[in-house]
Amino acid sequence: MSRLFDRRQLRRAFGRAAPNYAAVAALQREVEARLLEQLDYLDDRQPARILDLGCGPGRAAGAMKKRWPKAEVIALDAALPMLREVPKHTRFWRPVRRVCADVSALPLADQCADLIFSSLCLQWVDDLPAALAEFRRVLRPGGLLLFSTFGPDTLLELGEAYASIGEVPPLSPFAHIQQVGDAMIAAGFKDPVLDRDHFTLTYPDLRTLMHELRAIGAGDARRERRRGLGGRQRLQRVTEAYEANRREGVLPSSWEVITAQAWGPAPGAPRREGGADLASFPADHIPRRRR
Repeated sequence: MSRLFDRRQLRRAFGRAAPNYAAVAALQREVEARLLEQLDYLDDRQPARILDLGCGPGRAAGAMKKRWPKAEVIALDAALPMLREVPKHTRFWRPVRRVCADVSALPLADQCADLIFSSLCLQWVDDLPAALAEFRRVLRPGGLLLFSTFGPDTLLELGEAYASIGEVPPLSPFAHIQQVGDAMIAAGFKDPVLDRDHFTLTYPDLRTLMHELRAIGAGDARRERRRGLGGRQRLQRVTEAYEANRREGVLPSSWEVITAQAWGPAPGAPRREGGADLASFPADHIPRRRR
């Protein structure tokens, strides 16, 4: 399979963002907090080992170590500077193990984890079904998978502004909720449950939005990306097109967040190969919640 993303560029972008990421990534903090809240509705089983995959600066890893101080918590991220931020968010608890690796190739033993937590990481993988199959490999039977990822309505207005001037939007492709559900079932996860929320953030101008995207490492990391902004004239045309969205003095930016949970299958349970028996979720039957 051809690689969609430039992995080196991704590591560089998130590495540069690491020192200030926890402070500027407001939406990411909110999504992570809501994902952590879902743990409150589960039973009181004590996990022995927890994986925070694509952990960023480690806020969630610290929260889960606080919740389960006897558990071994492993914070894994492909950007080493992000892992260097983890002690800042776990300093009052027993140490969290840090591993620098890609979530699509986990350097971990089969069936080693009771809980896999991953917030807003999977939109950066080249092959979502393969990544989820890797998650399934390391999850113990009966263990919990809980993750979030961005959906296709993310940065909708920015994409439309580029398209309106005949340009390909410098955006990563985001999986639809149906594709996420199909990938989970193909990997063999048990009882998947998916939901989605829509958030709208506002900015005084497009420059501020673009600056924030760079600050959180969320630039265009596709291998076939167009290097640079392409000149002031093109950026000015995009800015003018985006201005059509201005309401009450601010520019909106849409973000679609898909959340999902599932359980590790029983030992020996088959994976669904070749696209057979995949479950599809009609988009018009899936509720939307806007924030």
